[in-house]
Amino acid sequence: MGGNLSTFAAAVARGKNGWTASELDLTGLADIDEVVDALRDVEPDADLTLLFVESDDQYLAVLRLDEGEDLRVFGSDSAFVDESRIGSVLLGEIDTPPALEIDDLAAGDDDEDDKPAADPDADPVGDADLLNDLGVSSHRLLTLCGMEGMLPSDVTAELCQRIGCGDEMEELREA
Repeated sequence: MGGNLSTFAAAVARGKNGWTASELDLTGLADIDEVVDALRDVEPDADLTLLFVESDDQYLAVLRLDEGEDLRVFGSDSAFVDESRIGSVLLGEIDTPPALEIDDLAAGDDDEDDKPAADPDADPVGDADLLNDLGVSSHRLLTLCGMEGMLPSDVTAELCQRIGCGDEMEELREA
């Protein structure tokens, strides 16, 4: 299994008073159940909690927990599982392919006039629809992840802006 990559993990939770953001330390977590427990602890009464994990300026994992129970997971590249222990913990149990392949991104995106160059080696995994009801389609998520020159932090920032928690995430990064 892979080694240690530099990792940033931030949870955003939507509760009665809006969004809150906090950084999570995933280093001691042994399995996905412990990650879910850590997400529940961020904001126990949250109706929605998202975890953005950026690793080594190369990989992004997004986890979604609804009502503290229903976990959905997306990873920008299946290689993250082999490259790090955290990647293995977060994405190791995924067996569902994304709704779209990175190769399909040439079909275009309604939000963008210029067509991004997709990373041909990327192999996204998991539930690419996990942000649909928050205004980010699976196509948009895959486009962002496959766009040349986009770092995981750029993708996270874009996603958070679209979802409505961009300010909270930006404040967390600056803290």
